Amino acid sequence: MKFAARVSLIKPSPTLTIQAKANALKAAGRDIIGFGAGEPDFDTPQNIKDAAVRALAAGFTKYTPVGGIDELKDAVSAKLKRDNGLTYKRAEIVISCGAKHSLFNIAQVLFEQGDEVLIPSPYWVSYTDIVYLSGAQPVVITTDVRDNFKLQPAQLEAAITPRTRAIIISSPSNPAGVTYTLQELQALAEVIVRNKIMVVSDDIYEKIIYDGLPFYTLAQLSDELKQLSVVVNGVSKTYSMTGWRIGYAAGAEEVVAAITKYQSQNTSNPTSIAQKAAVEALNGPQESVEMMRTEFQRRRDVIVRKLNAIPGVSCLNPQGAFYVFPNVAAYYGRSFAGKTITNSAEMATYLLDESNVALVPGGDFGHDEHIRLSYATSMEQIERGTDRIGEALLKLR
Repeated sequence: MKFAARVSLIKPSPTLTIQAKANALKAAGRDIIGFGAGEPDFDTPQNIKDAAVRALAAGFTKYTPVGGIDELKDAVSAKLKRDNGLTYKRAEIVISCGAKHSLFNIAQVLFEQGDEVLIPSPYWVSYTDIVYLSGAQPVVITTDVRDNFKLQPAQLEAAITPRTRAIIISSPSNPAGVTYTLQELQALAEVIVRNKIMVVSDDIYEKIIYDGLPFYTLAQLSDELKQLSVVVNGVSKTYSMTGWRIGYAAGAEEVVAAITKYQSQNTSNPTSIAQKAAVEALNGPQESVEMMRTEFQRRRDVIVRKLNAIPGVSCLNPQGAFYVFPNVAAYYGRSFAGKTITNSAEMATYLLDESNVALVPGGDFGHDEHIRLSYATSMEQIERGTDRIGEALLKLR
């Protein structure tokens, strides 16, 4: 069978692949502790589920406008104004089937062959593949752990060429929980505005920030930056609604119109019932958001402490999201049962086989010295899983 060349440019999502493998092993009777899935382990809040039930009962089960219902666009607009000080009208907002879908659509309408798109690493695994599928070239800017994996203005300036079309920025980030301060974003903003490159701002973890740190997005720093930016967000992480598949993008009216036109020829509208649930998520009570955030912070404190207690392992304290990105390279070159570990993929395989712990290789995020663990799981699983990792690492000789 001959396939389109674009298929060879991408790989399956490693996080979903790891999760599927872990689920298969569990079904076969293995006691697997899963640190792979990037989704909250809490149930969707009841008020949100109730809104979906009401929509079903009312027969709200038909097509909606391609770019989303006005009620949800208004809820998104109100949220952006309330939380971020950003003003967007309906024509500047498009609702899609999850934030990943929003990012894919943006890439398809803004990038093409000959363009370069800057991506600081460590990066979410799908950014590079999304850019490849648009025909453009991802340009990875490797950040340094000594800078807490934060992109420095001089690095950004050095990476910009006449072909640079945009930069993808995520704060808080997956996999390292990198969260930029206002001053750090302002320093990057000077470079962005001077070079007039576009910004795709992935804000999906906006509400999952720790230690009292405030959230900032580049679009709110100036009118010029707002015009250069497309803000992406959704309800998946904040409201534990990963399976509902509702994301959104806000930007210049002509950009949103192009995204909507493109979406009309791939998915059409997002699920009608899920849109009604998302309205309730954004407009309804927000106590559940703080409850989840507080619990994630408690788990973060434990998993970081336990990982750093393993000899040879170092792990930054993430300021947001629900992932840790420990460096395990001290164990590369060591062996167990005749097999030598030389990279993060082999380390992930070893830990799954030897300790029944599922996690994601750091190489898929651009840093092969690391592995990624999601702590969107119970404290009991965190305690047992990190103990297993420590025991397995110490078996390597």
